[in-house]
Amino acid sequence: MSAQTDEQLMLRAARGSDRAFEELYNRHARRLQGFFVRRLGDDADLAADFMHDTFLRLYAAREKYHEGNSFRAWLYTIAYNLCKNHHRNQLAIVPADSVAEEAAETDMEVELDETILHNALREVLKSLPEPYAMLFSLHYEEELTIPQIAQITDLPEGTVKSRLHKTMNIIKQQLKQYENR
Repeated sequence: MSAQTDEQLMLRAARGSDRAFEELYNRHARRLQGFFVRRLGDDADLAADFMHDTFLRLYAAREKYHEGNSFRAWLYTIAYNLCKNHHRNQLAIVPADSVAEEAAETDMEVELDETILHNALREVLKSLPEPYAMLFSLHYEEELTIPQIAQITDLPEGTVKSRLHKTMNIIKQQLKQYENR
């Protein structure tokens, strides 16, 4: 089974093969959980719950999979929608002003070693508006293509490119203080 593509395994799972679905789970669960950890504020328990929920939803809808569709795009569409709903619910609970105040109070005085720069980047990503942070994560961390992201987010490819460009400019600006140190 390990020689089969994700799409071939998903077709087998759609026809009732639990072994094929288990192989997909084994291939993608860890990386998907990492995606959720980054998107849900480093909460490993919540990320594990969301990862399992994603696979439960995928399993429940397995018979709807059609040959020729990208498995990863479908998997991350489910994950994206779970994150989007979670953040929408969180915004209803937490006033936007308090989120902005917390981000503004973040201490950005750091040394220029790789670990600290990585932490600074993580903080910048946390301060981004969620749609931009999500696009960054899908493209640069999950290595999905612009067309796949457009499909997942139901946005035109041009909008995805534009938002990714804007996101990179924000990140460059926020990390500019680390230049020439």
